[in-house]
Amino acid sequence: MERWSNERAWEWYNSRPWLRGCNYMSADCVNRVDQWQALHFEERMATTEEELAVMQELGFNSVRLILEYVVWKEEHDGFLARFDRYLALCEKYGISCMIVLGNDCMPPKTERWKMPAVGEQTYDWGYHGGRKHSQHGAHNGPAPHFYLDDPESADGYFRMVEEIVTLHRDDPRICMWDLFNEPGNSRREALAMPYVKRMFETVRAINPSQPLTVGAWWFDLNDNFRTSEVNQYALENSDIISYHCYSTYEEHVRLIKYLKTLGRPLVNTEWLARCTGNTVFDNFPLFYLERIGCYNWGFVAGKYQTYEPYEAHWNWYRDDPRAPIDFTKWFHDLYRPSLRPYDPKETELIHRLCTLADAEDKR
Repeated sequence: MERWSNERAWEWYNSRPWLRGCNYMSADCVNRVDQWQALHFEERMATTEEELAVMQELGFNSVRLILEYVVWKEEHDGFLARFDRYLALCEKYGISCMIVLGNDCMPPKTERWKMPAVGEQTYDWGYHGGRKHSQHGAHNGPAPHFYLDDPESADGYFRMVEEIVTLHRDDPRICMWDLFNEPGNSRREALAMPYVKRMFETVRAINPSQPLTVGAWWFDLNDNFRTSEVNQYALENSDIISYHCYSTYEEHVRLIKYLKTLGRPLVNTEWLARCTGNTVFDNFPLFYLERIGCYNWGFVAGKYQTYEPYEAHWNWYRDDPRAPIDFTKWFHDLYRPSLRPYDPKETELIHRLCTLADAEDKR
């Protein structure tokens, strides 16, 4: 299977409602092991259903979900059944799923570093991601990948990818396969390319009906949109162009103008950083006007604590108290644990524009 033509990509994109949603994990999940494992899964599903009802009322119609290899490996049959239940529950509320298969956001290897494992999960209060030493802290060198840096577990990982994509290659509940989240992050630039290439080759061979993408997540806006080799490879091989942008409105406009020159539909798979000027009020109307698919990070604030700033933000402020960071604002997430909005004006705006988009799609 080859990369989709521009015409096929646009035909697929224009046949669907405007994609808008969030990167999702229920508020009672500590991490993605907690999201997918058997332990506490029924409680997690009850919370998920409650939150998906809020999501549907808001007007969102899609979620981005990141898988966890250790759960597939240790609880194989149960994981496949739970994954199907997750897809079915999202479908019940009119929500499609973008499935993320690989991920380079890895924590630095410190004395606290340990492999993920099924079982009771722990977390630290007051830290983005629920960990004092997360992927958003300081990296003195390439962070080790939990699974892909070991040849044996890497082979297992790609068996998981092959199995899941094969089982769901024509599943209408899955709107897109996001093959690799932020390849080269965690200072893994020199290590990422073989894995991303193998991911494209593995999934292309299965020939799913859904489009493939890998999000480009870093650009130098002051140097002709220079990006990394692996990001460039992602742009050149994705059926639908996806990207991340936590920058200001002006920088985002410039990036969109550049990405539109590639001639393919655009989907922003990560945005919303209120404390550094990436806001709902600026970005959501921009996505609506440009009809760019969009998935902000987070939905209901919870144990994963993505409303907290990155650890890097605290380090930046420590080194430069004039750093443009507003610590009075949440970083991510749209709703409080009570399921009341963080800012009702945000959610009212989102709802109005989703309603307009749905009315336009019915014409």
